[in-house]
Amino acid sequence: MDSEKGGDSESYKRSTLLDINGVPFPSDMINGWGAIWNFKARPDDLLICTYPKAGTTWIQEIVDMVQHGGDLQKCARAPIHERMPFIEMFLPKLNFSGVEEANAMASPRTLKSHLPVQLLPPSFWEQKSKIIYVARNAKDNVVSYFHFHRMNKTMPEPGTWEEFLETFIAGKVALGSWFDHVRGWWEAKDRHPILYLFYEDMKEDPGREIRKVAEFLDIQLPESVLNQIVLHTKFERMKVNPMTNYTTMPSSLLDHSISPFMRKGTVGNWKEHFTVAQSERMDDLCVQLLKGSGLSFRTEL
Repeated sequence: MDSEKGGDSESYKRSTLLDINGVPFPSDMINGWGAIWNFKARPDDLLICTYPKAGTTWIQEIVDMVQHGGDLQKCARAPIHERMPFIEMFLPKLNFSGVEEANAMASPRTLKSHLPVQLLPPSFWEQKSKIIYVARNAKDNVVSYFHFHRMNKTMPEPGTWEEFLETFIAGKVALGSWFDHVRGWWEAKDRHPILYLFYEDMKEDPGREIRKVAEFLDIQLPESVLNQIVLHTKFERMKVNPMTNYTTMPSSLLDHSISPFMRKGTVGNWKEHFTVAQSERMDDLCVQLLKGSGLSFRTEL
């Protein structure tokens, strides 16, 4: 295993970040940007969008279950990243393009993106495709993103926790500023069919939030199916499910021995990482940078 990993690390070098319109992206994505920006959305597409590590895989599995009436076998047909192409993922060394995967897919498609609102391919707005956005409080989000950088070989080295927190606050991480991302999508929901959900609400009452998803998708959900979905999408279940936990990906990309892709899945884990001063600073920044938006986050339940 170790020798295999040694060989793997030779073949995949951690990326550097380059800007597109002021937003940092892993260098590989830049090379595929033309195809991403010109992506052709379809009117019956559903796009799941989040800032990275905000509950993306969780909402993806929920949506797939809702769409398939809680059928466990259908939701085990392939790993989540194959069921819902990640449109801006571009790994030339592995000959992989999310755009090509999506283009090859029959309608109706469910797609995934982490793009900030201003960089979403214009065809999504033109086609009025439905979008589900999930936002997670900044403190838990940055902790999860830090551990993700540690295990994801396609991302830059995160450095120490202190260093990564500074980079995150400055918006110098892949996909840019968390503050701009959550606020941009929050404001977009007034002019586009967007269901905006909060990670903390999903944790507090998953059944209630899954109902919102079903209503948004015009799907009738019997109580028994709803309960089945709540059970199947519990963090503990998804963490051990190879169709959702990303263990099917090569260790040259995701090294689960460093940190699992699905790590804690809780609200409040930030308390194990933040100092009091860091916590107060983040609270102040949230007040300042989300001011006037009507957007607020819970950092504990």
